[in-house]
Amino acid sequence: MKIAIFGATGRVGGQILKQALADGHQVKALVRSPKLDEHPNLEVITGNVRKAEDVERTLEGADAVFSAIGTDRTTTLSEAMPLIIGAMKNAGIRRLITIGTAGILNSRLTPGKLRYQGGDSNRKLTFAAEEHETVFRLLEAIDLDWTIVCPTYLPDGEKRGGYRTEKDYLPEGSKEITVGDTAEFAYRQLKDTAFIRSRVGIAY
Repeated sequence: MKIAIFGATGRVGGQILKQALADGHQVKALVRSPKLDEHPNLEVITGNVRKAEDVERTLEGADAVFSAIGTDRTTTLSEAMPLIIGAMKNAGIRRLITIGTAGILNSRLTPGKLRYQGGDSNRKLTFAAEEHETVFRLLEAIDLDWTIVCPTYLPDGEKRGGYRTEKDYLPEGSKEITVGDTAEFAYRQLKDTAFIRSRVGIAY
């Protein structure tokens, strides 16, 4: 396949990139500065995810799109996603897998609210969750085959398996999920249709 990746220099995006290249896919990655290792199947595009022309160049010829754009106390994510969606529609690309946060899954404590609004989360700062909710609401309203992978606390670590997933909710009793397992699960969504047009909570 031909895959476009945004956020390929981040923790989860970098692992997705490695798996895609190991499986022989052709990958285009949009980065702010060229710091990825060279690979014959990798085309690195230096640019800005908040510029429509750079996003369009990255998506040219792609069959599927991964977004692992971080929030980092900026609005990059919410500014970039409308451009990604628009470019996908123009190019006729339907599959989008994006990394979210457990805060935007449904609350078990307060029906009708998200976890970050309903008291399920101990996090006091809600900026990141608000950014991810903006993306969720955008995707919810459009006709694309999207999946938002929503990890809970995300320490560095290799994939070890044995994790649990649940559509639109965080599995009960969840504590954490490694970067490696989050990336592995997100990557597997290329061939899995179980969570199309939904959020999916992931944790051990």
